Amino acid sequence: MNEPSANEPSAIAGPSAAGRILVIDDDPTVAEVVAGYLTRAGHRVDHAVDGPRGLALARAHQPDLVVLDLMLPGIDGLEVLRRLRGQAAGGELPVVLLTARSDEADRVLGLELGADDYVTKPFSPRELVLRVQSVLRRSRVAAPATGAPAGPVRSGDITVDGPARRAHRSGRELSLTAREFDLLAFLLRFPGTVFSRQELMARVWGWDFGDLSTVTVHVRRLREKIEDDPAAPRMISTVWGVGYRYDPVPGAGEDRG
Repeated sequence: MNEPSANEPSAIAGPSAAGRILVIDDDPTVAEVVAGYLTRAGHRVDHAVDGPRGLALARAHQPDLVVLDLMLPGIDGLEVLRRLRGQAAGGELPVVLLTARSDEADRVLGLELGADDYVTKPFSPRELVLRVQSVLRRSRVAAPATGAPAGPVRSGDITVDGPARRAHRSGRELSLTAREFDLLAFLLRFPGTVFSRQELMARVWGWDFGDLSTVTVHVRRLREKIEDDPAAPRMISTVWGVGYRYDPVPGAGEDRG
């Protein structure tokens, strides 16, 4: 963890961004600093030193977001994430991972398991707070900050209802994380338009920094949920050397209001 400089301002959370945060980390120094920054930003913070206690606190307190270290004693962070996703109230619980820079495979696996973001160690506590606040805001807004319309949007055989935060394909509800929903809602607004990973990071995630593999993993997860054959996608196409493009299924109706 990078020590904050004396001149580094603390992150400020607006009222709508504040929430109850569960920090699961066995390093007392990291946990103390992270909790201090989150508390000053207006959040209520609970702390667990290992996976079992973290899972118990998640069940008992129903946090708005979890900051989860991957290197935990007893039950590692990836298993904690799997169990959180298996809990009745944990399927849509936003999770930000803390990982070592050498843990690329674990970071990717964490994103594939449904984590919303990750921060690599050593990290700036202020950056972590900003990431937490960004994920919280996106998990709460009725219509994504990307400018998606307030009412339902239909493109091809997919329908996205922004206020309800629900998406369907051919009448079947899709099980999407908050970030997957935002990505799909954004792409549906611009059928046939190619977006680079940098553009998607800025317009869907709201960041002008970050590891672009986050976008790659979320596109892959979204394909697995909406494509008939994710290995040969028809709706979310890769435009090599440029980025990704959404195309409605040929022959299906389209209504974007």
